[in-house]
Parts: sequence; structure tokens; C-alpha cells
Amino acid sequence: MKNKEKDIVFLEQKLKEIIAERDELKRQLAELKRLIFGTKSEKYVPKVNDTQLSLFEEEIERQDKEIEEYTIIYKREKSKKQQQKPVRSQIPAHLPRVEEVIEPKNIEQGAVKIGEEITELLEIKPAKIFVRKIIRPKYSLPKQEKIIIADLPSLPLPKANAAASLLAFILISKFIDHLPNYRLLQIFKRQDLIVSKSQLVAG
Repeated sequence: MKNKEKDIVFLEQKLKEIIAERDELKRQLAELKRLIFGTKSEKYVPKVNDTQLSLFEEEIERQDKEIEEYTIIYKREKSKKQQQKPVRSQIPAHLPRVEEVIEPKNIEQGAVKIGEEITELLEIKPAKIFVRKIIRPKYSLPKQEKIIIADLPSLPLPKANAAASLLAFILISKFIDHLPNYRLLQIFKRQDLIVSKSQLVAG
């Protein structure tokens, strides 16, 4: 009889230990669920015994890795969106400004100017070919029996009719802007200037 009583007491004690261990495991499971499905910015590791920690150690490490990967991916996507925002570059201050004032129509008498809106736009003036006509009058000196005329300014190609500015334009277009010859011929043709390909190659 006494043995049965001892067995009952032993079993009751074991049952209490099992129930206590079950309740502790439930608490730990609830904390892990909160860690997995709750707010990712907060980390909480419950205080457990070393023997019980080994049961959930791998799960906690896996979840910490997922949280770290989530944070890295979020930051990269945010920086990508910020790069997509268009940014208007400032117009350099050294470029010359040509002002154009546009007044409103039908201004009533007594109107007082209180300010102005300024809009700056980049414009370009295409290359315009023109003829530089050099006129050198000739004078006769009867007493000395000779004719005088002013010297012709120094020319880059004395026997050609291309001035220095045109030659510079061709050289820059060909060797700096890398325009092919047919493109240059098209530019000249739009201004009704016919230049042969051989002349362009020679230049």
C-alpha cells in the first residue's frame, strides 16, 4: 500500500513538472510567434534555460537572418526610387544671357510692378556661313608712275577661298566631333553652298 502511495506521489510530481515545462514551452512559442509575425524592428529573446534554448536556437538564428535580409532589401529599393527622381541641372553662369522681356497685354493705368518671374532656356545659334568681302582700293601715282594697293591680310591657305573660321569649323567637326564628310556636306548644302568631297578631304 505504501508503495502505491509513493508511486502516486511520484507520478503527481512528474505531472506537475510536465505541466510546468509545457507552460514554459507555450510561452516560448508565443514569443517566437510574436518575433516572426509581429513588428520586425523589435528583437526580443526570452530568458530560458540552456537545455530549453537548444530547442529553438536554430529557429531564432533563421529569423534573425530573415530580418537582416528584409532590412537590406528595403534600403536598396528606397535608394533606387530616390535615384529615379529627375533633377534639373543648373545652367552655367559663364554663358552669356540675352534678355527678353514679355510684358502682359492690356496693362491698366496705375499698375505697379511687384516682381518678375525669370525663366532661363538654353538656346543655340546654328553655324551660319557668310562671305567676307575684302576690298582693297588701288591708287595710281602719276608722278611715280606706279600703282599702290594695301597688302592682303595673312590667310591660312593663300590659294583657297576658305577663311580661318571655316577651316577651324571643318577641323573641329571632323577631328573633335567626329562628323563624317557627308554630314559636313549636308550642313553646307542646307545653306546653298556646294562643296565637293575632294575639296573637303583636301581641307
